[in-house]
Amino acid sequence: MKEAMFYQPGQDNKIICGLCSHHCHVKEGRRGICGVRENREGKLFSLVYGRLVAENSDPIEKKPLFHFLPGSRSYSIATVGCNFHCLHCQNSDISQYPHLHNGEITGNERRAESVVEEAERTGCASISYTYVEPTIFYEFADDCSILAHDRNLKNVYVSNGFMSPEVSRHLAGTLDGINIDIKAFTDDFYKKVCKARLQPVLDNVQLLHELGVWVEITTLIIPGLNDSIEELRDIAKFIKSVSPAIPWHVTAFHPTYKMMDREPTPVSILRKAREIGLEEGLRFVYEGNIPGEGGENSYCPACGTELIHRFGFSLQVNNLLAGRCAECGEVIEGVWG
Repeated sequence: MKEAMFYQPGQDNKIICGLCSHHCHVKEGRRGICGVRENREGKLFSLVYGRLVAENSDPIEKKPLFHFLPGSRSYSIATVGCNFHCLHCQNSDISQYPHLHNGEITGNERRAESVVEEAERTGCASISYTYVEPTIFYEFADDCSILAHDRNLKNVYVSNGFMSPEVSRHLAGTLDGINIDIKAFTDDFYKKVCKARLQPVLDNVQLLHELGVWVEITTLIIPGLNDSIEELRDIAKFIKSVSPAIPWHVTAFHPTYKMMDREPTPVSILRKAREIGLEEGLRFVYEGNIPGEGGENSYCPACGTELIHRFGFSLQVNNLLAGRCAECGEVIEGVWG
């Protein structure tokens, strides 16, 4: 247990948590929406500091980050808890663990130093804070991030983008790359499916890009919920307004958790989404969760040359030359090492 960052006292011994855009007012002895930050005698504590439930060496492409040290490995960690309650969460067994187990907190105790050492031992180029929303274990992630940079390791978040602006500004000091979900483009979807709001996510995409963090976007396309042409076009237009160089990953949904009543996403919808993104002026749009269909490869936006050939999370061929197209010399935006 460790005293939390980003909180202030409220009235009647409540605490106002400033970690994310829920801004929970936490009563004495209670926890915020995430289930892992608790008010104890007027102080807010993280209950998951160093309590890891997942540690893996993953391909960076799994995050997914396609323009960030392609072909490298990223040491990926998580605790239990999440500030969203998505009906289609693929990691609900850990994200919703405290809510499903009467507030219990589980995990193996780790030091930040041991995480960085394990990342080095396994040949990883970065540490990813992932699987659940990483801001909910911010204190531990922050300690790891500072040490990682001291050891020339990069830091990556895989996030729902719901952190407060104050956290985004603090995070940008050690964060090198982030994949943010834009889960849909309506508040109705966010309220009903995730128990959250859309606008803070859009604001953080803009802010983190302005702060110099490499940003990629993922939209999991769910048939009948966020797959209309109009909505997909609105997402593409928004990304373009921030930067046409931000990669957009349009990925296939598979039934899971509390959303078993939906069919998997047809490949045709992903194809259409990719077409829409390119039509709207995005330089890079990728199809995900359908390995071998070709939509996961990188092409030069200027001459069409295949730059990176992928199969699933595996990089097969890399024809980039110092961040440029080897054929025509076009600059390809990203973090290439």
